[in-house]
This record gives sequence, C-alpha cells and structure tokens, in this order.
Amino acid sequence: MQGLRWTRCAKSWRPPATLFNLDSNGFTNHNQEIGSTNLPVDFPWPGGMETRRGIAVSPGVAIGSALVLDLSGVVIARRSILPSDAEAEVQRLADALGRAAVEARDRATSLHNRLTPELARDIGGILSSQALLLEHDHVLRYRVEALIRGQNYSAEYAMNRAVGAMIRELGEAGGPFNRLATDLRDLETQVLRILVGSEQPGQIASTNGPVVVLAHDLTPSETVQLDPDSVHAFATESGGPTSHTAIMAGALEIPAVVGIGRFLDNVTPSDTVIVDGTQGLLIMNPDEATLARYQTIRAAQPSPTVAHLEPLRDVPAMTRDGVRLRLLGNIEFPTEAAQCVDRGAEGVGLYRTEFLYVNKTSDPTEEEHFEAYREVLSKIGPTRPVVIRTLDIGADKFSSVSGMLSGEKNPFLGLRSVRLCLRNLDLFKTQLRAILRASVHGDVRIMFPMISTVMELRHCKSLLLDVQEHLEEEGIPFKRDIPVGTMIEVPSAALLADVLAKQVDFFSIGTNDLVQYTLAADRNNENVASLYNPVDPAVLRLMRMVVEAAKREQVEVNVCGEMSGEPIYVPLLIGLGLRQLSATPRKLSEVKRVIRELAIPDAEHIAREAMQMESAREVTTYLREQLRRILPDTTD
Repeated sequence: MQGLRWTRCAKSWRPPATLFNLDSNGFTNHNQEIGSTNLPVDFPWPGGMETRRGIAVSPGVAIGSALVLDLSGVVIARRSILPSDAEAEVQRLADALGRAAVEARDRATSLHNRLTPELARDIGGILSSQALLLEHDHVLRYRVEALIRGQNYSAEYAMNRAVGAMIRELGEAGGPFNRLATDLRDLETQVLRILVGSEQPGQIASTNGPVVVLAHDLTPSETVQLDPDSVHAFATESGGPTSHTAIMAGALEIPAVVGIGRFLDNVTPSDTVIVDGTQGLLIMNPDEATLARYQTIRAAQPSPTVAHLEPLRDVPAMTRDGVRLRLLGNIEFPTEAAQCVDRGAEGVGLYRTEFLYVNKTSDPTEEEHFEAYREVLSKIGPTRPVVIRTLDIGADKFSSVSGMLSGEKNPFLGLRSVRLCLRNLDLFKTQLRAILRASVHGDVRIMFPMISTVMELRHCKSLLLDVQEHLEEEGIPFKRDIPVGTMIEVPSAALLADVLAKQVDFFSIGTNDLVQYTLAADRNNENVASLYNPVDPAVLRLMRMVVEAAKREQVEVNVCGEMSGEPIYVPLLIGLGLRQLSATPRKLSEVKRVIRELAIPDAEHIAREAMQMESAREVTTYLREQLRRILPDTTD
C-alpha cells in the first residue's frame, strides 16, 4: 500500500478517507499494512481566538495557561524532556500502548462471563478493535513519537496534543470520521492513565505559575485541591449556578464559569485562556487586542477585601426605617470563619461539613469532627451563632461513603443527606457527638438537611437525645439545650411547615434544592437551566407558606441558599417577612448595601407585586427594575 499523506485544505488539515484504512461504512480494516508516513512535526489548529459563553458563578477576570483536566479526570500538564531522554520516552510510550492493548483484550474476554452472547460479541468486538488500533495504528504512534523527538514533549503531553489535533481534523472531515474521533479519545484516556502512573484520577498536579483549570466538571474533591496561589480560575463544560462546584468557587474567591458546553476538544494544555467570571465568558487563544483589554480589566478589578467590604463591614444591616436584620455567613471550610468576621457577619448561618468526607479513604473520626468545629468557634467567638448542618452528601458530592449512592438510578431522589445518615447510624452519631462536645465552646446550633417527613425529623431528634444520654453517662460536657433546626428544601417540608415548626427552634430555607425539587430541574444540568429559577411563582408561594407558618409558632427563619446572596432578591425576601439572611462572606457587603437603602413598606410592596405575577421571567424583570431604583448605580 502506498504511504499515507495529508492533503492540505483551505481551512485545516483534513485526512483522506484512506488515512485510517476506513471502508465505505467507516470501519477500520486492520488486515492491511499501513505504510510509512510523512507528517509535519507540529500540527496546526484551525481558527484562532474562540469565545464561549457559560454561566457566571464567581466574578472576576483571570488570565493564565490552560491546565486541562480531561473528560475522565486525567490531568495533562505541559512537560518537556531533555533531548537525550527522547528515546527512553518513546519506549515509555510503546510500553503504555502495549499495556493498554492487553487491558482492552482482557476487558473483552471478561465480557463473556457477564453479558449475553450477543452483547459480549458486539462490545467485545469494539474492545478488540481498540486493542488492534493501539498495537498497529502507525499513524497515531508516528505523530506522538514525532512530537517527542521533534519538540521534546513528554509522552503524555505528546499523546494529548496529537490526539487533540487528530480529533479536530476528523471533525472537519465529518461523516464516519466522527465515530473514529470518539474511539481515539477513549484510547487516549486509557493510555494516559498508564503514562500518568502514580497520580490518581482527578488529582490536580502542582503547577508553576498561574493556570486556569479546564474540565468537563469538577467534583468537590477536585475543587478542594485548587490552590488559589497557582490556580487563578476554572471553567467547566457542565454544571449550574448553584452546583457544589460553583459554591466552592465562591468560597475560594476565584473567577469561575460553568455550563459552557463542549469545548475541551478545542484547547490544548498551556494555551492562553481568559476566564471572565463576571460576564460568564471563556476566551481561548485570545488575540493581542483582547488580551491587552483583559489585562487592563484585571489590573483595575478591585480587591474583594477592599472595594465593597471595608466601608460597610462595621455598620449594622438596618433598613432606612430602622428595622434590624441579621446577616450570617455560609462557610465550607474552617478557614472561612475568619472571613465571616472580617466582613461583618454576625455568625455562621450554614456550616457545610461535607469537606470532612471529601478526598478521604475512610470516614472522619469523632475527633476530626470536633477539632474542625472548635476551630470555627474559636474564630467566630463565643457569642456569635454557628449553625452546623449535618452531613449532606448527595448525587453531586463524593466521599468515602458515596459508594452507597453509586448504584442508584436516580440519586437525587434516593439515599442522600439525612436519609443516608439514618441508614448509617454509627456515622451519624459520630457527628452528633462531636457537635455536642463542641457546643461548650460557643453558640452552636444543629441543623438537619433534606427533611421531607415529620417522622424523619423525630427520628433525628431521638438520636440526638440518645447521644446526649451517652455523653452524660461518660461525663463529657455538652449543652443540653442546644437549638435544633431543620432545612426546608423539599416541597413536602414546605407544605408541612406548620407541623414541623412545632418540633424545632428554627427553619433555614435552602433555596438551591427547593428550586430544583419544586420545578423538577436538576440544578447541575445546563440543558434545563432555563427552568431553574429561584423566583418562579411556585417557589415563592412555598417560601411564603414557610415564613407564615414560622411566624405563627415564633420560629426564626433564615435563607441560606445562593438566592440570599444576590442583591436582586434581597428586597423580595425582606418583603416576604424574612429578617435573617445567610450568604458567602464575599457577598455580605452587597446584601447589606441593599438593606440599608430599603424601607420595609417598599419591600412589602415589592413582594406583593411579585406574588401576583405568573412567570419567573416577569418576576425577574420586575425585581431588576426595582433594584435599579433602589441602587441607581447598579449594573445588575
């Protein structure tokens, strides 16, 4: 067979149909020998600057080199080798290709023991074809080896760059080549996992200089590892405005954009990228004018600790007509407690404890819980309240116990949060013991998440009493009259608010989950982002119902979802009767500014008008107009 060559097209390099020996149906003929190639060392990418719009979840502008966390969680950073090490690197590539081929065949063989003969034949055939590609596709191997020898790239970086270029070119060709592109990405993942070796899937490697992490999605365990000193921003293909990843981006105070849609195939490691977390933009390979403009914007952007926060930090959250509100902070990690104090929070309204379980091989001990809670209390002070939410692991959160969720068909409607704790009493009691022990060090309050029935709440309170009795028997001090509350984040809890109010000391409305469960719209799914809206009339009616039930029983109500940190919603929440809001520390000053420019009668009028509207769009437009009236200089 004649040696393969690339044909030059007007806009890009495009492979001829014979490149991978495809027949007319798009299948590879592995019986034909592939001849020598004559390919350029570095392969051009079509197009230049590319801008993608997503969902802005953490404001600010960052510029840096792309650190690509690929679709399967393998980090491929740009790494060069010495020219003298090139042949050893080529051999390392050959060994990885051979091992990946063996593993593909082993998987194909194992299918015969687990699947029907028909499925085993079909899927096993695909895996066997992958093994043949890994062993005999000289085109792919040549391109990777050329980058190793010609550019002194490491084997994994050369593999990532070569496959990325080939996938782009196959996409231009279209038709049957799309199927081959998918196979290539799958093969790349298998080989990269072998080449990366000791690094665990999803581990974010250390970096030199500022980088922007790009990924399909980031799990909490991956986001925890982001070091703001080197990781200046991140952007993901999936995710929503209230996903766990978005919340953690706010906690880390780095710009972030999520829900962009597919873009990873269009970027390679070390490309220059810009993340505009204010406008929700990802700009790949910016031209000189765009780069200069954003460098100016970045230099001028205010420090989050100076611009908005300092002037309002020490003034009360009081309306123009003298009504005092309480502003609390939402925290994820103990280190954020100091931010609450620095930015004028009157306590912690939501202390998420899932970080204790993230990136662990075993469940945290009672002592680990206790030390974390005591650290927060020592920073907050003895008189400020700290509301500790018990474990709230769900479909979007991962930990040592998350394996209990992996087999569920619909984890969001399954064994999560309190339901998970009530099925694992040892785990639950360990946390309750630690919270009670910490209660002697400050104003601790305990909150149960995702309560959907009265019996669930009673079961939780009964377990709390059991733990108190055991501590008392052991002579361990604790506060017996610790306030107990429940989150209102599912419609059933809102509808039962009048009954639940008789059982607790406070409510906390978790708008993130309340919205998604009321509207049946996954908050992490960009495909239904248009449905997910916290001011949908159905959600507002449930919230009003909760506030009214709590008022009758003289129970405090807080709002701890992301809704309470957005200035546009503050007048509405106050108008509904809420007098306590909890938000991430960096948003407290903006919320306080709105409160101080607002009078209660105005807020109540805004709420009455909003409650009469029929769609979320109407409410949002109306609230935006009202915010501009209250704060004429606002850009919302």
